[in-house]
Amino acid sequence: MKYQWILFDADDTLFNFDAFEGLKLMFSRLGRVFSEEDYAFYQAINKPLWVDYQNGKIDALQLQTTRFEPWAEQMTMSARDLNSAFLQAMADICTLLPGAEELLRALCGKVGMGIITNGFTELQSLRLERTGLKDMFSPLVISEQIGIAKPDAGIFEYAFSLMDHPPRDRILMVGDNPHSDIQGGLNAGIDTCWVNVHGAEQPEGIEPHYQVRSLNELQALLLA
Repeated sequence: MKYQWILFDADDTLFNFDAFEGLKLMFSRLGRVFSEEDYAFYQAINKPLWVDYQNGKIDALQLQTTRFEPWAEQMTMSARDLNSAFLQAMADICTLLPGAEELLRALCGKVGMGIITNGFTELQSLRLERTGLKDMFSPLVISEQIGIAKPDAGIFEYAFSLMDHPPRDRILMVGDNPHSDIQGGLNAGIDTCWVNVHGAEQPEGIEPHYQVRSLNELQALLLA
């Protein structure tokens, strides 16, 4: 195999991340209905915050609390507690994406595998524990813990230090987000694979080394 190391994104690369279902579950537990209109309102707040987080303008705590402030003002819970309830709901509905377990078991023992995620510690740890995959990944690098988010090369440099600095041409970054995962890998000088399940248009100026439509296709590519 060409690569000694495969670094994976987590959300929407290995794990299904259905925020609408998670929010519906979270609010139902609090006795409230969460509609599609509510979700559109949430995303209008959430998406720009993620851009600011990835660009280093705000930290993880600001992102997690700001997005729930409109609801916190109406309810008897703090924005931080609402966020924690959301992450718990997301862990409770967690599923692996099709082909993820087969891919990881096929690669296990053949390459080193790590995770670099802009997701949050509380959710990532729970999901890895519940899916029984935690021991497969080392390093597990979570942006919230080190204060640097993809696509900043610094989060990759941190991972490389935990990997004893293997040759960069033997490392592959796999992810679904061209702006954080692919651009991040390119910024760090490593090969990249865009998992483009929905056939999205490739952003101008971002050139992944590989592009696949499924994790099964990635498995065939890596083990050919």
